[in-house]
Amino acid sequence: MAYLTLKNINKIYPNGYHAVHDFNLEIEKGEFIVFVGPSGCGKSTTLRMIAGLEDISSGDFLINGKRANEKGPREREIAMVFQSYALYPQMTVYDNLAFGLTLQGVDEDVIEERVNKTAKILGLTDYLDRLPRALSGGQRQRVAVGRAIIRKVGIFLMDEPLSNLDAKQRVTMRSEITQIHRETGATTIYVTHDQTEAMTMADRIVVMKDGYVQQIGTPYELYFKPVNVFVGGFIGEPPMNFLRETVTDGHIHIGPFSLDTSKKLGDKAKDYEGKELVFGFRPEGIVLGKHDNAYQLNAMVELTEMLGDNTNVYIDINGEKAILKVDPHDTPEIDTEITFSIPYENVYFFDGETENVIE
Repeated sequence: MAYLTLKNINKIYPNGYHAVHDFNLEIEKGEFIVFVGPSGCGKSTTLRMIAGLEDISSGDFLINGKRANEKGPREREIAMVFQSYALYPQMTVYDNLAFGLTLQGVDEDVIEERVNKTAKILGLTDYLDRLPRALSGGQRQRVAVGRAIIRKVGIFLMDEPLSNLDAKQRVTMRSEITQIHRETGATTIYVTHDQTEAMTMADRIVVMKDGYVQQIGTPYELYFKPVNVFVGGFIGEPPMNFLRETVTDGHIHIGPFSLDTSKKLGDKAKDYEGKELVFGFRPEGIVLGKHDNAYQLNAMVELTEMLGDNTNVYIDINGEKAILKVDPHDTPEIDTEITFSIPYENVYFFDGETENVIE
């Protein structure tokens, strides 16, 4: 196992493009860290700097307290799983798993023992004599993961390893990778643009946007305590609803509805008089009908999506669009008016200018 430190890491390409800005993170031994964000946010670039595949423009990268900026990929004792599997097509599953150990000059008996043990963990025992082309996408991805864990290094890096799989395979592989992490105890950094993967797998999540870290925290912290509009909207499915309104006499007005901001913000409400606020609430953070200690709104139902365990209800509140998540047994009819309430504790107010949450 290993612990990692990234201090003020920057990546600036020769053309001047600043891909990663002042990235700071302490990773504990055995932690499962997920970098998440939209395409182009800098998450894969950061992973490649950790792997030694990209030079660090400035800042310090430490492994077990020792600076590793100048170390090559082999010296860092890191195993990486790529999006493309990167298997040798002419080699059997056995030989793909064994290849790295063979290059290291490991004894054949030891190689055989490790290959068989790794294959058993990954459910590949019956496929060891097959070529990659004879495997499904999920099986190929397991081989790619196996080739990493067989080396028994302290750090695993995974760059969107499930992006080529179908939805069912992704769910299966998520649980398998999580289980492998528990069994190996290796420090793992996992990159994805899929917030569901991040929420279900991570000990901590690093949310990135435009090369900047937006928030670092547990899945619980990111979901219930987002620091800004971006994190609130990125984490959660469907995403958080946001309505931009100006405060007048301590109230925001959504159509004919006047909502007293002090019910949520207390004495801070007066600091935002005449300013714009972003009123946020999660689709599942509502109660149909009237409710005490809550903001109450009426809306027209435009569309419903029955998903089995819940229904997404698309609504219009006097021209403002939002999504509600309700029990399927309470699914309202399209083109009808409904009343719903948002308990004060489920409401988020963000500063309209900075888009940071108002505590």
